Amino acid sequence: MGEIGRSIPRVDAKDKVCGTAKYTEDLCPAYALTAKIYHAAIANGWVERIDIDDALAVPGVEAVFTCMDVPQLPFATAGHPWSTDPGHRDVADRLLLNRRVRCYGDDIAVVVATDEVAADRGLRAIRVEYREEPVAVTPEQAMEMAAQGGEPLHEAYADNILGRSQYQEGEWPADTEELTAAKGSYVCQAVQHCHLESAVSFAWQEGEKITVVSSTQIPHIVRRVVGQALGLPWSRIRVIKPYIGGGFGNKQDVLTEPLNAWLAQKLPGRTVKLCLSREEVFSATRIRHPITIDIETLADQQGNLVARSYNAVSCQGAYASHGHGIAANGMTAFRDMYRQSQALRQQALTVYCNVPAAGAMRGYGIPQETFATEANMDDLALALAMDPLELRRKNMMLPGFKDPVTGITCHSSGLEECLRKGEALIDWQAKRQAYAKQSGPLRRGVGMALFCYKTGVYPLSLETSSARMVLNQDGSAQLHLGATEIGQGGDTVFAQMAAEACGMRTEDIRVVSFQDTDVAPYDSGAYASRQTYVTGMAIQKTARLFGERLTGYAAGLCGMAPENLRVQGQHVVKQEDGQPVISLEELAQEAFYSLENSVHISAQTTNHCRSNTFAFGCSFVEIQVDMPLGQIRVLQAINLHDSGKLINPALAEAQVHGGMSMALGYGLSERMIFHPQSGKLLNGNLLDYKLATALDTPDLQAVFVETQDPTGPFGNKALGEPPALSLAPALRNALLHATGVKINSLPLEPQRLTAAFREAGLLEGGEDHV
Repeated sequence: MGEIGRSIPRVDAKDKVCGTAKYTEDLCPAYALTAKIYHAAIANGWVERIDIDDALAVPGVEAVFTCMDVPQLPFATAGHPWSTDPGHRDVADRLLLNRRVRCYGDDIAVVVATDEVAADRGLRAIRVEYREEPVAVTPEQAMEMAAQGGEPLHEAYADNILGRSQYQEGEWPADTEELTAAKGSYVCQAVQHCHLESAVSFAWQEGEKITVVSSTQIPHIVRRVVGQALGLPWSRIRVIKPYIGGGFGNKQDVLTEPLNAWLAQKLPGRTVKLCLSREEVFSATRIRHPITIDIETLADQQGNLVARSYNAVSCQGAYASHGHGIAANGMTAFRDMYRQSQALRQQALTVYCNVPAAGAMRGYGIPQETFATEANMDDLALALAMDPLELRRKNMMLPGFKDPVTGITCHSSGLEECLRKGEALIDWQAKRQAYAKQSGPLRRGVGMALFCYKTGVYPLSLETSSARMVLNQDGSAQLHLGATEIGQGGDTVFAQMAAEACGMRTEDIRVVSFQDTDVAPYDSGAYASRQTYVTGMAIQKTARLFGERLTGYAAGLCGMAPENLRVQGQHVVKQEDGQPVISLEELAQEAFYSLENSVHISAQTTNHCRSNTFAFGCSFVEIQVDMPLGQIRVLQAINLHDSGKLINPALAEAQVHGGMSMALGYGLSERMIFHPQSGKLLNGNLLDYKLATALDTPDLQAVFVETQDPTGPFGNKALGEPPALSLAPALRNALLHATGVKINSLPLEPQRLTAAFREAGLLEGGEDHV
């Protein structure tokens, strides 16, 4: 049919209600109650006493619940499929409200009122007495605190270490005299997702059923976690995900939903709204893991990698969330991207600390690993006096590579072509030479970095998805999925896939854009760049079956063999010459209303995915550095991607532009600042947190090298997260080229740059001395 590869406009532009709050305004009664959470004013300790009498006396306050009232049923919040093997389950270390305070802003009480004003007044009337413990905002402090006999953040982890991983192959060279070494400690900061729509949910109870409407990426997982948190059968929980406003991994965690569902249970017949403010999203949802990574690389004089070591320490924050999986995922990427001839040593630790819990964020540990790995590769190239691009070409993953732990195999790679195109577009050779020796206050540099990324989570976790197609009376088809549209254009791509597989037109596929766990087929949700790959397999399988049922019914009407018919556009046609036999509208009318053979044509299948594959790409940038101001101006930014066959090129380009924008902020300006003694977040708002704006963003260029991956349902592989991976290290490497100064911590903000320039003797008293 040729529906794959078309830049079809998004099907969600005009006729869909966007946002959980707007959806629920139409669904819920006007007498909805407002819930507001009371957050702890210490970072570590215990709630000793909590006085709510004055809060209950506030006009409009209906109820106040505290950490003393909630069920003591620990639950996990990470958006992973449930496992029947207890050893593969996420850490259950959360309660609905917490008497044991583990971070500044921890949830300890909740006020339910008739409106927001009354709820706010009720919060201000609550009085709390705490028993404080010493605060540890870094992994080093948390491990030292435990070693000195301090109270651990969680009893089950006496040393505050949530998880650790090790891997080794080969023997480290005993004689390194003939080898060149690059060694560095690379520091990645905490950042927030900053999705437009807040974390918000509505909940109510009718009979035994609790319904939760939520801005989430993972409705089926939310259903299960809410049931576990409340000690209820999962079937008594119904979760509805409307058309929401972004998530970027923050909403791959279960956030407000369990508490809100419990409030609905305590206040039956009332709808309860729980909508976090922007400040609460910063301090009381999830953040990206701050990780420090030490890397040593040894290479021979020709630039062949001989031995590599990787040691990562990840700050988990107060609760496990996605936990050690983030740091472990970074280890895997380090192992996969480059080859070494002799030895590989790896270790990673994840440590509980008194800061907000870190969870999934676009890239799942790979932005941190890629920054460290790609910075170290440029450091090695400098030590070898070798072109950084050629060093990577000599050592990067090639087709046929198989990860020794996961077994994931490189089935296809367009990485070499990405490098060739990027090299030409940035004019790499000419600019590397032209900018090699500069002086003066303004200097230019070019840099690059590359990445590899898995597609989905198999074999480390379950990958399963279902799809359902139903024939409508007008000859169109309804496509119902548990996979979620969160602003990335998923519904459009799902429609194209279904149309391609069954033979219909994309515009005749009606995608149900919200998920209701009572009726939607199961899917784990939107994360891990998995949906076009894993859900795509389920769609392809279902749509082919649906097409067979259409031709089978048509064959009965027309007296022909089903194998001699196929669906094409709005008709069933002859296989041999494409001549129409019957329109789909006529077929549907007959199928629904025939007095002799009424059949409601539908198809539903499940696909248990047992494959994975690598996507690849790279970033090339040109920058100008204002030395006295420590300011980087991005002159050119190019991302090049091998994501297999593109389903919708226009949406693919939009994905890349969005990821590049996030990576620019990660590289240049964004960081969460915590008070070193109190643990309080100091810049938890969109004024003080330096999120990149449109004025900070240069023209972004997205280039694709299309390959046909044999494992992808349509030759496709990961694209959702890869655009956010390699731009930050490319910026750092361009800065190294421009100034000769290695800056190994993000972001590359003016204060950090000018301090490094002064230390290198390039600035003194604000003047350039080179």
